[in-house]
Amino acid sequence: MTLMILAVCAFVSLLVGIIMEGWPKGAHDGLGIVASILLVVFVTAISDYRQSLQFKDLDREKKKITVQVTRDRQRQKISIYDLVPGDIVHLSIGDQVPADGLFVLGFSLLINESSLTGESEPAHVNSENPFLLSGTKVQDGSCKMLVTTVGMRTQWGKLMATLSEGGDDETPLQVKLNGVATIIGKLGLFFAAVTFAVLVQGLFSRKLKEGSHWSWSGDDALEMLEFFAVAVTIVVVAVPEGLPLAVTLSLAFAMKKMMHDKALVRHLAACETMGSATSICSDKTGTLTTNSMTVVKACICGKIKEVSSSEETSSFCSGIPDFAVRILLQSIFNNTGGEIVTNKDNKTEILGTPTEAALLKFGLLLGGDFQAERQASKLVKVEPFNSAKKRMGVVLEIPGGGFRAHSKGASEIVLASCDKVIDSNGDVVPLNEASFNHLKDTIERFASEALRTLCLAYMELGSEFSAESPLPSKGYTCIGIVGIKDPVRPGVKESVAICRSAGISVRMVTGDNINTAKAIARECGILTDEGIAIEGPVFREKSEEELQKLIPKIQVMARSSPLDKHILVKHLRTTLEEVVAVTGDGTNDAPALHEADIGLAMGIAGTEVAKESADVIIMDDNFSTIVTVGKWGRSIYINIQKFVQFQLTVNIVALIVNFSSACLTGNAPLTAVQLLWVNMIMDTLGALALATEPPTDDLMKRSPVGRKENFISNVMWRNIIGQSLYQFVVIWFLQTRGKAFFHLDGPDSDLILNTIIFNSFVFCQVFNEINSRELEKINVFKGMLRNHVFVAVLTCTVVFQIIIVQFLGTFANTSPLTMQQWIGSILLGFLCMPIAAALKMIPVDGNGNQGKLDRYFLTHLSKFTQGHGFLSFPNSTLTALFLS
Repeated sequence: MTLMILAVCAFVSLLVGIIMEGWPKGAHDGLGIVASILLVVFVTAISDYRQSLQFKDLDREKKKITVQVTRDRQRQKISIYDLVPGDIVHLSIGDQVPADGLFVLGFSLLINESSLTGESEPAHVNSENPFLLSGTKVQDGSCKMLVTTVGMRTQWGKLMATLSEGGDDETPLQVKLNGVATIIGKLGLFFAAVTFAVLVQGLFSRKLKEGSHWSWSGDDALEMLEFFAVAVTIVVVAVPEGLPLAVTLSLAFAMKKMMHDKALVRHLAACETMGSATSICSDKTGTLTTNSMTVVKACICGKIKEVSSSEETSSFCSGIPDFAVRILLQSIFNNTGGEIVTNKDNKTEILGTPTEAALLKFGLLLGGDFQAERQASKLVKVEPFNSAKKRMGVVLEIPGGGFRAHSKGASEIVLASCDKVIDSNGDVVPLNEASFNHLKDTIERFASEALRTLCLAYMELGSEFSAESPLPSKGYTCIGIVGIKDPVRPGVKESVAICRSAGISVRMVTGDNINTAKAIARECGILTDEGIAIEGPVFREKSEEELQKLIPKIQVMARSSPLDKHILVKHLRTTLEEVVAVTGDGTNDAPALHEADIGLAMGIAGTEVAKESADVIIMDDNFSTIVTVGKWGRSIYINIQKFVQFQLTVNIVALIVNFSSACLTGNAPLTAVQLLWVNMIMDTLGALALATEPPTDDLMKRSPVGRKENFISNVMWRNIIGQSLYQFVVIWFLQTRGKAFFHLDGPDSDLILNTIIFNSFVFCQVFNEINSRELEKINVFKGMLRNHVFVAVLTCTVVFQIIIVQFLGTFANTSPLTMQQWIGSILLGFLCMPIAAALKMIPVDGNGNQGKLDRYFLTHLSKFTQGHGFLSFPNSTLTALFLS
């Protein structure tokens, strides 16, 4: 729409110019508009091309997926692009099937094939139905798969080959700004039409007075064409073709920088939305903690022992019966999703989740042999861990006959399924109240020390057990409790404090024991004296009315299920109207990630299902990176606000000046070529300078942008109106008093005056561009020299302005100026800065009421006046305004 309007204007301008002034002089304005169109097209094309390269880089990052395979009799991690037919791939809950293949061995395998077949019901895959297709997802269970087909020959590859690659949709802010650009463009067309009508009416009135209204000459036709040219210049300056470009530049710049900060943006809109986040619901393990787990305490046979990697095996096992140690090792090495392998360097390597790795390391510390334990018993049935059951189990066929079930998981849940325990003598005895309370107290003690607790149990099964039978839910014998240390990540406490100062509430949502969760939350600074810690089952039982009162106070939710997280997020968004960011790493987190305004998936621990449901992938699983994403989100929003404020000021001034001058004098002081240069300053160069400002720590001291808050804020309107009034007064003064002020006379006085007006107007924009670096703060120079793009744009603008005025007079319709005239023009432009500082001292509240010097301003004024010996006002901090 914008370029079409400019193209029509270029054609008309060329036609009018050549008819009135001949070739080539008459073609300057039209060719200038054509050059402007080509420049916008060129810059947009380059920007789109660079953005497409950016998205290709991001796509490559998204595809950096590794899988565990058995190759050459060794289990190892490789990229999905290195898979070849014949590899054995190990799949577990949340994994995406990386190739077509055949089921070899597995348990309780459910595959979500909706991405290929559209069927919502998961398919059971086993030896009777062994086909696994690329692109489908493991919903439950685990298996080993023999790869048969890879790449574009897979079913998923064939499907992708039939689809054309689609780009990202426009973000909400881009849509909003496109709408603003269209409205301003239509407004410009309206003003142009009115201007043309007024000028034509003036011509008719003059001819009526002269009595020559029936007599029309070629000069009258040329005058009409000149009127049309004036209207064209108004349209040219009114059309803000730089608005969408500013958003594109800002988003592309931010996405590239966020990649360096370990955040991969999957959906552009998330960049903007994150700047408005008011609540973050974060996982504990791996996000707030390091996910580097070690068993540091264990309660076996009623005895609590410290675990140290440096101590001898015999030291820990002393006093523990051999039977208890044997059954513990059998549980650790068989009831696991991990594996101990020898890598290419002949070094022992532990594969699996951090929790599994911690237990396997503990098993090795006890003197266990992983391979020997696995070969001693036959694995009959596996029920993998999931976040709903919070436990996992296996059934083993014992060499001496019979079956034995092992269960492992959340301490309270597994302990509740036990009715027996191994005592200090190694005998299996009933779990009486004293033993139960001792174990329960041990769990709470470990949890209060910020340890993650797991309970291990076993159960002897009869010989009649069938692999099709479910694992028993009751009747287990407790082997013991282990306490796993997962240290809090460095910098998390500081990041939580930053969030709090930024008006962002941080909530921990975890599946861990409530005491562990509370201890970690306090260490992170999440749980305060006013906050509430609640367990998922308790939360689930609350009524809607109770939830409305309770949710604002909840800071920790422990033993939560994916449904609990989903309910919490939904209430925060709908009832409290918060903008919610949610972290997730598991398959079952997908509903909450989808429900949230911003879904944040973990790049290391996250499953492929979670990543696909997320808007941003946190590549290092670090909470501090989430804060960085929030900072970038705010930076994008405020950078575009700065640019819009700058551009609207130029639009308003140029539009009013040309419109009023055309109506009053019959011509415009700024020609089409001059306005096109101003357009380039405010569109292309302005977007480069202001839309690429890096974020500062001060951004996280502001309140979040409200969900329904107007994009053009009251502060922006104050600055726009104030600057527009000043610039309009300056140009109007120069038009009416400029000749006397600069002592101009002679035949070229009109041309020199118009050049001074043009020069002063451009320098108003140069200094206002500096003003626009800060919407509210007076110190606009802070950090300016660190923004090399801004300094380069400012320098280029000034250099090109000198060239246009001094050397391109014929093309730009300017005349070389004297040093005195240059100083006068620059000084008039510089006055924009003290005007802006004065405007920023006018308070504007959140509802737009302005004009009252409230108590806050008076207190700021007082210290300044006291410190400089002026009239005193109490409690001033005006100095802080200048230094902030």
